[in-house]
Amino acid sequence: MKCKSGKEEIVFLLTRVLEKYELESGEKINRNSNRKNYEDVAVLLSEISNELPKNYEHWQHQYYEPDYNPNQLAYPLRKYDITGNQIKDAYYNQIVSKPRPFLVDACYIYLYGVGRKGFEKNPTEPLLLETSEERTEVSTTSEPAVPKNPQVIRIPLEGNTQQELPQPTFEPKWKQQRKVLLTALTTCVAVLAGFIAYHFYQKKEWTRVKRDFNILPYTPTKEEIAAVEGIWLAYTGSPQARTSQPYRYHVVVPNIIDVKYEHGYFTFKRYGASFDHTGYMQYEAPGLVSIHSFLMSRTGAIESPRHSLMRMEPNSTKANVISASWNYDVGAYNQIIGIREVYSKVGKGGAIKEIMNTLENGSCNCKIIEWTKEDNKVHSFYLKNQRLESLPDSSLATLLNESSIIPATPRDGIILTSDTGITFPSNS
Repeated sequence: MKCKSGKEEIVFLLTRVLEKYELESGEKINRNSNRKNYEDVAVLLSEISNELPKNYEHWQHQYYEPDYNPNQLAYPLRKYDITGNQIKDAYYNQIVSKPRPFLVDACYIYLYGVGRKGFEKNPTEPLLLETSEERTEVSTTSEPAVPKNPQVIRIPLEGNTQQELPQPTFEPKWKQQRKVLLTALTTCVAVLAGFIAYHFYQKKEWTRVKRDFNILPYTPTKEEIAAVEGIWLAYTGSPQARTSQPYRYHVVVPNIIDVKYEHGYFTFKRYGASFDHTGYMQYEAPGLVSIHSFLMSRTGAIESPRHSLMRMEPNSTKANVISASWNYDVGAYNQIIGIREVYSKVGKGGAIKEIMNTLENGSCNCKIIEWTKEDNKVHSFYLKNQRLESLPDSSLATLLNESSIIPATPRDGIILTSDTGITFPSNS
């Protein structure tokens, strides 16, 4: 039996090739004049055609000279490569009357597992064989009859009946790489989408938290920032509420507060005679500052949190502060109190350093804080409990006396209204 040839044969073969490719890959090929639509099929057939010189006997096709490819050329520059443009011209434009033999053999092998010669020996597709009428027509015309529109040819695919020659399947390397790339790209897009969604979720949650907890409700002016940032000397009468100390009458203690501004709010460290606090401040409204702090625990846990309100008066370096605080007594004696404190701003800038384990510490029985100013001058603060009457500023006497403290649970004897006569511990 003799196969058809020329235009009719290649159009028929490529029609079957495109249909089989669509069935196996699940991809729809748009059959038009765009050569790129046929490139995937061209690469697939090229993987077969470039193997032809090595499989002459196995695939039963005509002889092809080996392509040693000394320059290690890749698709589409190898000797037996098939391009999308060649398939377009042969299939869609139907202008190829003498198709390249390796294109024809590649189609036969892809469809039936053997080359053209092998197919003629054992044909499995009658429509590829010449009829007696066609042989007569070939003798009188140089062009075989060809369907005008190859797209209307839809022939059901049949399996290969030649058991001794299994039908090879090929997938080009570049297509495998494309699948890997698409998988990686899809994963990256999914991760990016998840990250963006999480970011917007977190932003939404943070907005809700800011609203519910009233965080940074007001943006202070430069003048308001300058008024708060710096070094403060704060006097508190909390020792007067420590029932474990019988000499507590009119005892006050100075603290040093180092306030810094960043990110729209203030952070600070507060140095006391016996323990330190850390916390933050924020403007709630023009001239109104809230102060939140807690003891600096060794374990990192929050201990004895305190909350204060301070009204900033224009051109004033002193402020009376009302605080919900503690008496900082031992064990069960530690109680919540309301208290008035007096803040006095002493300067700005420089560096604060706590001096420890020196002879001076032992001599004064106190905590020493050194403030190195921007001009490198050093000012020392001696933090210790002392009598209200001993303070150099007499105006503090009425602000920090027994009337400045309110216990959360009223009880007689907590705040002493007169001196018990018990000697105040000496600091000498």
